[in-house]
Amino acid sequence: MEECIFCKIIKGEIPSKTVFEDDIVKVIMDANPNADGHMLILPKKHIEDFTEMDNETLGHIHEVAKKMKELIYNKLDNIEGIVLLNNYGKFQIVKHYHLHILPNGLNSSKGLSIDEVYNKLMN
Repeated sequence: MEECIFCKIIKGEIPSKTVFEDDIVKVIMDANPNADGHMLILPKKHIEDFTEMDNETLGHIHEVAKKMKELIYNKLDNIEGIVLLNNYGKFQIVKHYHLHILPNGLNSSKGLSIDEVYNKLMN
């Protein structure tokens, strides 16, 4: 079985804009964002979907989501809310669990490049 794209990103085989990383997760900027600040939280262990995940890992992902929400609110302008989104089944394109963080919702405007957003978040 070929290794998934997110496993390759986690191993550093494919470059990404990493916002946060610890022993359990890696948070990256979405390469095809739906909104300025669109991030993905990836568990480092290959887990296809949330039904296979232990509660400790799932809880940790949501603790990291809280930190990313604060980062977004502190560093980006005009943030009115966020959507946490997890696709499952036929809607899950990459079969590696990932939690989307979408500032200002699903149909938000994109006014900045990924590099501009990344630089705002990291400075």
